[in-house]
Amino acid sequence: MRRDEPGRDPVDTRLGVRLAALRAERGWSLGELAERSGVSKSTLSRAERAEISPTASLLNRLCGVYGRTMSQLLSEVEAESALLIRGADQTVWEDRACGFVRRSVSPPHSGLRGELVEGRLAAGSDIAYDRPPVPGLEQHIWVLEGALDVTDQDVEHHLGTGDCLRLRVWGPTRFRCAGPDPVRYVLAVVLP
Repeated sequence: MRRDEPGRDPVDTRLGVRLAALRAERGWSLGELAERSGVSKSTLSRAERAEISPTASLLNRLCGVYGRTMSQLLSEVEAESALLIRGADQTVWEDRACGFVRRSVSPPHSGLRGELVEGRLAAGSDIAYDRPPVPGLEQHIWVLEGALDVTDQDVEHHLGTGDCLRLRVWGPTRFRCAGPDPVRYVLAVVLP
Protein backbone atom coordinates (compact mmCIF):
# COMPACT_ATOMS: atom_id res chain seq x y z
CA MET A 1 0.00 0.00 0.00
CA ARG A 2 1.38 3.42 -0.92
CA ARG A 3 1.42 6.41 1.45
CA ASP A 4 -0.76 8.55 -0.83
CA GLU A 5 -3.43 5.89 -1.19
CA PRO A 6 -6.99 7.15 -0.64
CA GLY A 7 -8.41 6.28 2.77
CA ARG A 8 -5.04 6.26 4.53
CA ASP A 9 -5.05 8.23 7.79
CA PRO A 10 -2.90 11.34 7.25
CA VAL A 11 -1.81 11.33 10.93
CA ASP A 12 -0.55 7.75 10.56
CA THR A 13 1.30 8.73 7.38
CA ARG A 14 3.03 11.73 9.02
CA LEU A 15 3.73 9.65 12.11
CA GLY A 16 5.38 6.94 10.02
CA VAL A 17 7.61 9.52 8.33
CA ARG A 18 8.61 10.98 11.73
CA LEU A 19 9.34 7.54 13.21
CA ALA A 20 11.60 6.71 10.27
CA ALA A 21 13.35 10.08 10.65
CA LEU A 22 13.96 9.55 14.39
CA ARG A 23 15.54 6.18 13.69
CA ALA A 24 17.66 7.63 10.86
CA GLU A 25 18.81 10.56 13.05
CA ARG A 26 20.33 8.02 15.44
CA GLY A 27 21.82 5.92 12.66
CA TRP A 28 19.98 2.82 13.85
CA SER A 29 18.97 -0.10 11.67
CA LEU A 30 15.53 -1.63 12.09
CA GLY A 31 17.27 -4.47 13.93
CA GLU A 32 18.89 -2.08 16.42
CA LEU A 33 15.58 -0.34 17.07
CA ALA A 34 13.88 -3.73 17.47
CA GLU A 35 16.43 -4.71 20.14
CA ARG A 36 16.05 -1.41 22.00
CA SER A 37 12.23 -1.35 21.88
CA GLY A 38 11.29 -5.01 22.03
CA VAL A 39 9.15 -4.57 18.89
CA SER A 40 9.65 -6.80 15.83
CA LYS A 41 11.47 -5.42 12.80
CA SER A 42 8.49 -6.13 10.56
CA THR A 43 6.10 -4.20 12.82
CA LEU A 44 8.53 -1.26 12.99
CA SER A 45 8.94 -1.28 9.22
CA ARG A 46 5.19 -1.41 8.62
CA ALA A 47 4.61 1.47 11.09
CA GLU A 48 7.29 3.60 9.41
CA ARG A 49 5.70 2.95 6.01
CA ALA A 50 2.23 3.70 7.48
CA GLU A 51 1.00 0.27 6.45
CA ILE A 52 -0.39 -0.16 9.97
CA SER A 53 -1.80 2.26 12.49
CA PRO A 54 0.47 1.88 15.52
CA THR A 55 -1.14 0.89 18.80
CA ALA A 56 -0.81 2.97 21.97
CA SER A 57 1.48 0.30 23.45
CA LEU A 58 3.75 0.36 20.40
CA LEU A 59 3.99 4.16 20.44
CA ASN A 60 4.69 4.08 24.18
CA ARG A 61 7.63 1.72 23.63
CA LEU A 62 9.03 3.91 20.84
CA CYS A 63 8.55 7.07 22.91
CA GLY A 64 10.56 5.40 25.67
CA VAL A 65 13.41 4.63 23.28
CA TYR A 66 13.35 8.15 21.82
CA GLY A 67 12.88 9.92 25.19
CA ARG A 68 9.58 11.60 24.33
CA THR A 69 6.03 11.58 25.60
CA MET A 70 3.35 10.50 23.16
CA SER A 71 2.10 14.08 22.91
CA GLN A 72 5.58 15.32 22.04
CA LEU A 73 5.88 12.71 19.31
CA LEU A 74 2.43 13.53 17.93
CA SER A 75 3.17 17.27 18.09
CA GLU A 76 6.21 16.68 15.88
CA VAL A 77 3.94 15.52 13.07
CA GLU A 78 1.92 18.74 13.15
CA ALA A 79 2.67 21.48 10.63
CA GLU A 80 3.37 24.35 13.04
CA SER A 81 3.07 25.42 16.64
CA ALA A 82 0.29 27.72 17.77
CA LEU A 83 -0.69 29.28 21.08
CA LEU A 84 -4.37 28.51 20.51
CA ILE A 85 -5.78 25.41 18.91
CA ARG A 86 -9.50 25.14 18.27
CA GLY A 87 -11.29 21.95 19.22
CA ALA A 88 -11.95 21.08 15.59
CA ASP A 89 -8.22 21.38 14.84
CA GLN A 90 -6.90 19.24 17.71
CA THR A 91 -5.12 16.08 16.64
CA VAL A 92 -7.14 12.93 17.25
CA TRP A 93 -5.37 9.59 17.13
CA GLU A 94 -7.13 6.26 17.43
CA ASP A 95 -5.92 2.82 18.47
CA ARG A 96 -8.74 0.89 16.82
CA ALA A 97 -7.43 -2.45 18.06
CA CYS A 98 -8.19 -1.63 21.69
CA GLY A 99 -10.95 1.00 21.43
CA PHE A 100 -8.82 3.97 22.54
CA VAL A 101 -9.23 7.50 21.17
CA ARG A 102 -6.69 10.16 22.16
CA ARG A 103 -7.17 13.90 21.55
CA SER A 104 -4.16 16.21 21.98
CA VAL A 105 -5.87 19.16 23.67
CA SER A 106 -2.77 21.29 24.30
CA PRO A 107 -1.41 23.28 21.35
CA PRO A 108 1.46 21.18 19.94
CA HIS A 109 5.04 22.14 20.69
CA SER A 110 8.08 19.88 20.93
CA GLY A 111 9.34 21.72 24.03
CA LEU A 112 6.24 21.10 26.17
CA ARG A 113 6.81 20.25 29.84
CA GLY A 114 3.09 19.94 30.55
CA GLU A 115 0.21 18.94 28.34
CA LEU A 116 -3.46 18.02 28.38
CA VAL A 117 -4.85 14.97 26.63
CA GLU A 118 -8.43 13.75 26.39
CA GLY A 119 -8.76 9.97 26.43
CA ARG A 120 -11.77 7.85 25.56
CA LEU A 121 -11.99 4.11 26.06
CA ALA A 122 -14.81 1.94 24.78
CA ALA A 123 -16.56 -0.36 27.26
CA GLY A 124 -14.27 -3.26 28.08
CA SER A 125 -11.19 -1.63 26.56
CA ASP A 126 -7.87 -2.30 28.21
CA ILE A 127 -4.47 -0.69 27.49
CA ALA A 128 -1.29 -1.91 29.18
CA TYR A 129 1.99 0.00 29.02
CA ASP A 130 5.07 -1.98 30.04
CA ARG A 131 7.03 1.17 30.92
CA PRO A 132 6.60 4.95 30.99
CA PRO A 133 7.80 6.90 27.94
CA VAL A 134 9.84 9.03 30.38
CA PRO A 135 10.68 7.58 33.84
CA GLY A 136 9.20 9.69 36.66
CA LEU A 137 6.54 11.19 34.41
CA GLU A 138 3.82 12.90 36.44
CA GLN A 139 0.23 12.17 35.42
CA HIS A 140 -3.06 13.57 36.70
CA ILE A 141 -6.04 11.50 35.53
CA TRP A 142 -9.45 13.20 35.87
CA VAL A 143 -12.51 11.15 34.89
CA LEU A 144 -15.17 13.26 33.16
CA GLU A 145 -17.67 10.47 32.40
CA GLY A 146 -17.77 6.78 33.24
CA ALA A 147 -15.46 4.59 35.30
CA LEU A 148 -11.76 3.89 34.85
CA ASP A 149 -9.47 1.39 36.55
CA VAL A 150 -5.84 2.53 36.58
CA THR A 151 -3.10 0.17 37.70
CA ASP A 152 0.26 1.72 38.60
CA GLN A 153 2.73 -1.14 38.91
CA ASP A 154 0.78 -3.41 41.31
CA VAL A 155 -1.58 -0.83 42.84
CA GLU A 156 -5.08 -0.61 41.35
CA HIS A 157 -7.17 2.56 41.57
CA HIS A 158 -10.87 2.65 40.69
CA LEU A 159 -11.97 6.10 39.47
CA GLY A 160 -15.54 7.25 38.95
CA THR A 161 -16.93 10.42 37.38
CA GLY A 162 -15.24 13.47 38.91
CA ASP A 163 -12.39 11.53 40.56
CA CYS A 164 -8.78 12.60 39.95
CA LEU A 165 -5.65 10.48 40.51
CA ARG A 166 -2.07 11.83 40.60
CA LEU A 167 0.82 9.47 39.79
CA ARG A 168 4.55 9.53 39.24
CA VAL A 169 5.06 6.76 36.69
CA TRP A 170 8.15 4.58 37.12
CA GLY A 171 6.93 1.20 35.91
CA PRO A 172 4.09 -0.54 34.08
CA THR A 173 0.62 1.02 33.99
CA ARG A 174 -2.76 -0.14 32.78
CA PHE A 175 -5.93 1.76 31.88
CA ARG A 176 -9.18 -0.24 31.74
CA CYS A 177 -12.74 0.92 31.11
CA ALA A 178 -14.39 -0.46 34.24
CA GLY A 179 -18.04 0.13 33.46
CA PRO A 180 -20.60 -0.98 30.93
CA ASP A 181 -20.36 2.44 29.25
CA PRO A 182 -17.37 4.19 27.63
CA VAL A 183 -15.13 6.35 29.81
CA ARG A 184 -13.89 9.85 28.98
CA TYR A 185 -11.04 11.38 30.97
CA VAL A 186 -8.48 14.15 30.96
CA LEU A 187 -4.82 13.23 31.34
CA ALA A 188 -2.49 16.04 32.43
CA VAL A 189 1.12 15.04 31.78
CA VAL A 190 4.11 16.83 33.31
CA LEU A 191 7.70 15.97 32.46
CA PRO A 192 10.02 15.43 35.45
